[in-house]
Amino acid sequence: MVKSRRDFIKISALGATGVAVGSKYLFADNSMLKKNESKGPFRLPSDFKRTPTYCEVCFWKCAGWVYKDEKGDVQKIIGNSDDPNSNGRFCPRGTGGVGMYHDEDRLKTPLIRVTDDYGNQTYREASWDEALDVVARGLQKVIDEHGAECIALFTHGSGGKYFGNLIKALGSHNIAAPSYAQCRGPREVGFIATFGEGLSSPEPTDIKNTDCLVLIGSHIGENMHNGQVQEMSQAIDRGATIITVDPRYSTAASKSKYWLPIKPATDLALLLAWMNVIIEEELYDKEYVKKYTYGFDQLKEHVKGKTPEWAYGITTIPPNVIRETAREMGKASPAVIIHPGRHVTWYGDDTQRLRAVAILNALLGSWGRKGGFYKPDKAKLPSYPHPPYPEVERSWKDAMGGKYDLADLALANGVCDATIPSVTRDCSIKAWIVNGTNLIETLPDSRKTLEAIKNLEFIVVVDTMPMEITGYADVVLPECTYLERYDTIRASQHREPTIALRMPAVEPKYNTKSAWWIAKHLADKMGKSEYFPFDSLEEELDWQLKKIGSSLEEMQRIGVKKLKRPYNDLYFADGEDIEFFTNTGKIELYSTTLESYGFDPMPKYTAHPEPPEGFYRLIYGRAPMHTFTRTINNPNLSDLMDTNVVWINPKVAKTWGLDNGQEIYLKNQDGVISEFPIKVRVTERIRWDSVYMVHGFGHYKKGLSRAYGKGASDSRLITNVMMDPIMGGTGMRGNFVTFLTSKPEIKEVKS
Repeated sequence: MVKSRRDFIKISALGATGVAVGSKYLFADNSMLKKNESKGPFRLPSDFKRTPTYCEVCFWKCAGWVYKDEKGDVQKIIGNSDDPNSNGRFCPRGTGGVGMYHDEDRLKTPLIRVTDDYGNQTYREASWDEALDVVARGLQKVIDEHGAECIALFTHGSGGKYFGNLIKALGSHNIAAPSYAQCRGPREVGFIATFGEGLSSPEPTDIKNTDCLVLIGSHIGENMHNGQVQEMSQAIDRGATIITVDPRYSTAASKSKYWLPIKPATDLALLLAWMNVIIEEELYDKEYVKKYTYGFDQLKEHVKGKTPEWAYGITTIPPNVIRETAREMGKASPAVIIHPGRHVTWYGDDTQRLRAVAILNALLGSWGRKGGFYKPDKAKLPSYPHPPYPEVERSWKDAMGGKYDLADLALANGVCDATIPSVTRDCSIKAWIVNGTNLIETLPDSRKTLEAIKNLEFIVVVDTMPMEITGYADVVLPECTYLERYDTIRASQHREPTIALRMPAVEPKYNTKSAWWIAKHLADKMGKSEYFPFDSLEEELDWQLKKIGSSLEEMQRIGVKKLKRPYNDLYFADGEDIEFFTNTGKIELYSTTLESYGFDPMPKYTAHPEPPEGFYRLIYGRAPMHTFTRTINNPNLSDLMDTNVVWINPKVAKTWGLDNGQEIYLKNQDGVISEFPIKVRVTERIRWDSVYMVHGFGHYKKGLSRAYGKGASDSRLITNVMMDPIMGGTGMRGNFVTFLTSKPEIKEVKS
């Protein structure tokens, strides 16, 4: 069998299997491994019984305290009561962060890909100095031969700031986070087109004060967005009406006054019908709409025929239910939220669907109002001056042929596409830096991701765990966990600006390093030291904090500090004018921006493909104890949920003769079969035309001892990607599966 240039290598985290050379470099003594590099009057982790941190298990970044035992070993993490993101309470994921530190499967030392005398590819352990030399040479070779614009960074997490600084210093702005094109991008573009600004994170939803919360495809409680879960509980206690639209009877649906089990892919029809009722019955906020919106008359005409009866034939939601829920919203106005959700990349018309969500909120007057959307604030931290970044001649957009100009961040799938050579491109991307994101499971249609990887000249992966993507790297660099490092000051938006410190609770285990340390030393080797002017991150943090009236010493003691809003208003705009950064200076119900780019200025419903006979729409979601694929191997969290199951309606199970707990394989519309079996859960909580599974399972890396072979991967069953023409988001819910009671044998074809 002919070997490809870049074989997949099954990394063992312990370096005992499939890794050449012994462990002589594991604790190598070289000048790059000084234990305590901090300078100045900063206390060390050993001086504290508890240390401040903010969580890295999900993007909510709740601030908390890490507690150690008498031996100085990490024991537990709890919330910081001064933190508005957590209010002193951590979710299961946050408390389970301890497991990341203790996981014996962690990457432990740098690894370099080598080829033996028989042509077999494997890894050998290396010192940091040698590994970074190889990375520096690999990147420099691409710069010399193709230009710096042919380097790209994929990142998810705190390390993105440091590696982003590095590649911008080298001359590339190809920086992509899958959380944009694969998650929230259409939401941001849709809200920008409507209100002139996006939502960011945490979303500025005043849930605790709302009288009506509408969840359309947003299952708060299972996705464990901590602050919103707490506020939803407060709203329920206050008697707020909860309306949940979901093909599945989710946890949120069980707390709702109304559950609308909508036919998948028809949400936009329901949103238009709600607008029809709210306008025709004059339930909208007339004064607000008259003062702040543009295009109301056009919208009224646009939804005139979109009656509940029209929507019933599409959504299967009865007309009386559509009217009744619309009246609940109107009655609560302006203290109403049609929640924008987070993971919104579904069917390819996602920007327009989120436009409809934004328009509905505007009609009800909830933007900038108590119980609706508050005005967030965020602390501004100074950056130490450094030379300007080199001018960029090309970017990933140049490979897209003029598409997706409305995307305000780089698209991970766009960067992936730009890596595959084409006659229409003068240069494809040649090198990847991958930090903290398992692209094999993160990007839809892994076949395309693997094709892109095969065309790379160099790839370096920085991670804490031996995820699937590490097996394709030329160099693997082990990052220490967030409990073992300093990181940038957390300055996420909220009702009032706050800052939070993450500092190491303990020294890094094994031969691991922080992303800041890796990026800085790589910059030193590539002649870009001036972009990392401090000798330690502690010094940089102390400089920043002193500029805003604090210090590293203070933040080490208190963890979280609340700052004053820079202006004298409250969180809401009642009684004052609201500013909108759109072309018209108003909320654009009729979008002049979308019209100028050739897109529909108002959202239109378009029917989507139906499942073939014998197939069912694949719906995936979250569990409160897991974040994507990154927590499945965590010993604390895998104890809570070690595999996923596939929810199947009893009528469908009876048709197929499937029993509760039976193991089956899933096969999608393109013939892709799940690598591992998944157990059946027969339940009335899912519509007959759909199946549901929790995302993140089905790992095929044996180095992940608790995650390997557990459940099925929804990601690898997503091969039909429905691209959003407006901003390039990857619609992933146009895939269908059928059931196999056994997996067909696939004969290996040798060449």
